[in-house]
Amino acid sequence: MPKDVPSHASVIVIGGGIMGASTLYHLAKMGVSDAILLERNKLTSGTTWHSAAQVRALRHSRNLTQMIQYSVDLYSRLEKETGQAVGWIQEGSLSIATTPDRLTHVRRQAALAQAFGVEATEVSVGEAKERWPLMNADDVLGAVWSPADGRVSPSDVCAALVKGAKNSGAKLFEDTGVTGILTENGRVCGVETTSGTVTCDAVALCGGLWSRELGAMAGASVPLWPCEHFYLLTKPIDGITGNTPTLSDHDNHLYMRDDSGGLLVGCFEPMGKAIKPGILDESFEFGLLPEDWDHFEPMMLNALKRLPALETAEVKLLLNGPESFTPDGDFMLGETSETKGLFLGCGMNSVGVASGGGAGMNLAHAIVYGRTAYDLSDADPKRFAPVFDSVEHLMARVPEILGTHYEIAYPGRQLSTARDLRRLPLDVEYREAKAHMGQFYGWERPLYFGKTAEPEMTFGKPNWFDNVAAEVRSAHESAAIFDASSFGKIDVEGPDAEVFLRHVCAGQLGRAPGSVIYTAMLNSRGTFESDLTAQRIAQDHYRLFVGTAAIARDLSWLLRHSDGFDVTLIDCTEDYAVLGLMGPEATRIAADCGADGIEDIAYFKHAEVTMASVRVRAARLSYVGEAGWEITCAAKDATVLYDAMTKAGAVPAGLFAQTSMRIEKGFCAMGHELDSDTTPIAAGLDFALRKAGGYIGAKAIEQARTKGAVTQVITVLLDDLEAVPLGHEPIYSGDTVVGETSSAAFGYRVGCPIVMGHTRQTLEHGAQVSVDIAGQKHHGRVVIGPAFDPEGARMRSLAPVNG
Repeated sequence: MPKDVPSHASVIVIGGGIMGASTLYHLAKMGVSDAILLERNKLTSGTTWHSAAQVRALRHSRNLTQMIQYSVDLYSRLEKETGQAVGWIQEGSLSIATTPDRLTHVRRQAALAQAFGVEATEVSVGEAKERWPLMNADDVLGAVWSPADGRVSPSDVCAALVKGAKNSGAKLFEDTGVTGILTENGRVCGVETTSGTVTCDAVALCGGLWSRELGAMAGASVPLWPCEHFYLLTKPIDGITGNTPTLSDHDNHLYMRDDSGGLLVGCFEPMGKAIKPGILDESFEFGLLPEDWDHFEPMMLNALKRLPALETAEVKLLLNGPESFTPDGDFMLGETSETKGLFLGCGMNSVGVASGGGAGMNLAHAIVYGRTAYDLSDADPKRFAPVFDSVEHLMARVPEILGTHYEIAYPGRQLSTARDLRRLPLDVEYREAKAHMGQFYGWERPLYFGKTAEPEMTFGKPNWFDNVAAEVRSAHESAAIFDASSFGKIDVEGPDAEVFLRHVCAGQLGRAPGSVIYTAMLNSRGTFESDLTAQRIAQDHYRLFVGTAAIARDLSWLLRHSDGFDVTLIDCTEDYAVLGLMGPEATRIAADCGADGIEDIAYFKHAEVTMASVRVRAARLSYVGEAGWEITCAAKDATVLYDAMTKAGAVPAGLFAQTSMRIEKGFCAMGHELDSDTTPIAAGLDFALRKAGGYIGAKAIEQARTKGAVTQVITVLLDDLEAVPLGHEPIYSGDTVVGETSSAAFGYRVGCPIVMGHTRQTLEHGAQVSVDIAGQKHHGRVVIGPAFDPEGARMRSLAPVNG
């Protein structure tokens, strides 16, 4: 193995765990033959070596599932390619349910598996017992069997990946620590090591537990923190012969399988233990933390109940190994917003080995081709608000994240730790109105109002159903206030403002000052990077309104395409509040607040007016399908404006009401119907694109038009009024899966449950389909376009409109 590092490498991978090894392997396979991997100690010496290494394919999205399916395929063929055994054992997994809600949860997973092409079937308690004879099944209500799942030897997999990388020219340098990451003009340009300095074009930061400190060397935020993670190993016991499936008893926070003739019993307890700063220093090599039987005892009692054979088993070891977790439980994969050329592949949340094959491929793809192989926006590092990157907030949050691994995925579930980090200008008023808050990009946003107690988590009709119904009714019959203050706001100013935005945006950005423009920002493939609205304030001044969690991503995209344009980009999100006054009484309320002339503002236009003695900018548009204005004011003036509107009869409405009304109108949303795999044509938004082109992605859009691309987003109205769709359910035409739901709610104005979704084949308006909700098919009718007020008469007219 070479000891002297080269003077230059196209890409430097930092970290010799599963993510670093996989990234190096895939970089080499993609032609980056001079890529190198730097490991401070030895390959796998951080956390990879002690991973339980379960590889379970099914995840909550198609692309995350596809990513792990890639891992399964890679691990199963590496030995043939490299001659290095990987210890791939494909004995499947068995997920049991001991509560009705868990049974619903696993049935939802089994239904989703059908849509994603993953084999998963519900089995009887008797069959589950046959597959795991040592299991006490007295309290088991049902189970799901997934035969393709398996496990590997993590150290052997890394050895095989590195061997494959070396065969393609890449190099590994162990015992080579990173002492600094060099940057120039906001881009990485080299890495300082204990063996010398290496210049480079890009860095793949796969440093696991130490990635936060390494990122800081390059001026980048990497919000992750380590927790203690436990599993028990026993000596051989009777009844274990050969390899077993993995048994998942998530109601008791456990996973179990064989290990060398004995048992491995691991847990994701409801509240983990964060590791104090300074414990995991550079000397932590193939290290473990002290056993903590007091902490593990509740899990041990659960395990004894599930596996009575443990009562007489001899304990070999209670392994306590560190694992890194992020504030939301998803990993980080992609380029940072702060530093060009710095790519993260870390924060794996204890699923690094399962994800590593596909995640490493996607990280290499992002470095080589400028994008992941498919949309992985859930893992984009830019999704975190800077406020999360503090030791205090991370140590509070990550123990809860560890526990969420085995929580039931209830709709509306909110995390309880690291809350109240960012408050809206009207936070006090909303809490006085008994708002139930949800956290988004660190902001506390009202989900619904009138809460009298903490809502019960359920898959059935939610506790807030009537609260949301009242808010929708107010917006539909009188007037409601929807707070959009947390949306990102980016001012684009300068002589080249128009030509720049016409380059990066596909909409009609050349419209005159006073216009509101809905537009997509596309990539070269003609798929979405973002969708936003722009207000042209002057010839040389636009204000862009982007999604709450999209501000870092969108601002980064704009900045990285602004070279050569005389423009200034300013994040002014916290300078302004935005209140949407919507409903047939909006005009009367605005008049009562002294907003002279506001009714003269045309649809998709904006103007400055005075309202409640406050200077505001009112824009005529609607995200909920009712007439009104989105009113922007200085954040400090929000209370005066809100007080005036509520005294005139408007009531606050939360995010749940807004979502229901959005879906009724068929309005697509980023992260649901729109992502970097979807074109505006597929989303039914071709009408919002400039036909003359001249924007990023225009060539790809024209090619799609030429090939006859059509809309793939539909709405479905369900017949069963008691059905509770949540999104991520398969859509059937007859017995064939034709798509998946992407957004779901009860449609209060259309009087039934409603979903939006993507289809893989053309479905006509009125076609009969069904949606599989936890194993039960619910029939419904396809709607092409808005289900409510399809002509848009209500939101375009300030005069009351019937319907």
